Amino acid sequence: MFFRHALVLAAAATALAACGSSAEPAAAPSPSPSDSAVAATGGLSITDPWVKTAEKGMTAAFGTLVNNTDQPITIVSGSSPLSSEIELHEVVESGGKMVMRPKEGGFVVPAHGTHKLEPGGDHIMLMDVTEEVLPGAQIPFTLQVQGGEPLEFTAVGKDFAGGEEDYQPGHK
Repeated sequence: MFFRHALVLAAAATALAACGSSAEPAAAPSPSPSDSAVAATGGLSITDPWVKTAEKGMTAAFGTLVNNTDQPITIVSGSSPLSSEIELHEVVESGGKMVMRPKEGGFVVPAHGTHKLEPGGDHIMLMDVTEEVLPGAQIPFTLQVQGGEPLEFTAVGKDFAGGEEDYQPGHK
């Protein structure tokens, strides 16, 4: 009797886990350019996501976006409870200086490729940070995919001096 109940409970747990999981999409044909929702649902992830520690003002998030699909995936916007305003940024040379600016068209992650978000390069910019970001803090994010399902992840707060990037107004 106990063994039968254990099997029933195991089967129920497996069924519930499968219903609530979006990590593995149902088998489907290879996505076409117009079918980017399938591509984004099961094929986009981020590795090593982190946020630069900050007391207030602005900060930035980094990691490596990974596309395991046959089509490019474009990230068009982002959100986090840490900031009421988030922009996708790039760092470019302008007038002999390195400057940050919004990335036109968002971040494109090539088919079966990666897109690095790193200090001094492309990054997720958080303006008007609502609370101090301490080392080890767990910061939730949602990235919106053009024509697809959003990517949700948690980034960790991390001290980083690096190239001494300053994500405060009026700095590079």
